[in-house]
Parts: sequence; C-alpha cells; structure tokens
Amino acid sequence: MTTIITILTEGYADWETALLNAAARQYYGITTLFASPEGKPVRSAGGLLVTPDLPVEAIEPAEINALILNGGTIWASPEAPDLTALLHAASDAGVTIAAICDATLALAKAGLLDAIPHTSNSPDTLKPTGYLGAAHYQDQPLAVASGKIITAPGTAPVSFMGAVMESLALRNDELDFYLALHAAEHQVRSPA
Repeated sequence: MTTIITILTEGYADWETALLNAAARQYYGITTLFASPEGKPVRSAGGLLVTPDLPVEAIEPAEINALILNGGTIWASPEAPDLTALLHAASDAGVTIAAICDATLALAKAGLLDAIPHTSNSPDTLKPTGYLGAAHYQDQPLAVASGKIITAPGTAPVSFMGAVMESLALRNDELDFYLALHAAEHQVRSPA
C-alpha cells in the first residue's frame, strides 16, 4: 500500500498540503500520516490543532513512498527542525521528497537542491541556507519536479499535488480532471 507522511511544524500553512492529502486519501486510497517534531501536537497558521500520528524521529524511509514537508514560517527561523539525516535517508531509499513554501529551506540546507532544477517562494528565500543551487533555481509559479525531488512556492498547492501524484506513478485522466478543476480559478477570463 502506498504511504505518504506529511511533516507538520508549529504554525504550518494548513492550505499547502490539504489538496494533496485529501486527494491521496479520498480518491486514491493512499495511507496519509502526519508527523511532527517529537510527535507534539501543532497548531496551523489558521488555528487548526493536529495531533500527529508519529514523531518525525520515528519515520522509517524504507517503509514509505513519499515524504512531504509542509511550509510555514518556522522553516526560516532558528527553531526549524534539522531534517538533514532523514532527508538523505529518504533520498537514498528512493522516496519522493516534496517541499512547499518555506519548507524548501530544509531541502536546501540538506544540499538536496544543489544540482537539480527547483523552486521556492523566491530566489532570495533559499540564500540564507548557504546552498549551492542558485544556478538551478526556476522562478515560476508552479511546482518543479526533478526526479524524486519536488519543490513549490506556497502559492502552488495544486501543481504541487499533481507533481507528487505523478512521482508516485498515479497520473491519469482522473488526476488531470482534478488538477484542471482546481486550477480553473486561475485561468484568465476575458471581460464580459
């Protein structure tokens, strides 16, 4: 069975992985689990309190298919959890690793964005990490997939969901319909 674990932190941006987890669980029957540092309950930017399924420290990359890092302001602060060892273990295990918004900072700090195409909220977002991948940065409003690494700005939860599902070999007509349904809000409309 396919399993996705989403890492949530205090103040996580609740809208950024909501579509991904809902579609994965509801339409694809994927097991969706949530983890937080030390397994502590976390409150979202919108006030949603979540008690996670497991602590980040208990994640076994060999037992999952995707590791999702939900964005939030903590990633740009000294309180950000250091996920370097977990991210490298997940990469070595061939797990899809996806980060949205400021969670891309964790991938940059771990060196996972140094040699691959990627994106974030802006080119300046990743600079404080000391990463070496500036030449590979793609300044675009959609998610960027490079092998099993997916990055997205916080404004791209729809293309982020699509890229993760595609990395799990779940791209089909139903997913294309679902992506178009949610992306329709962003289509340019001519004046009446």
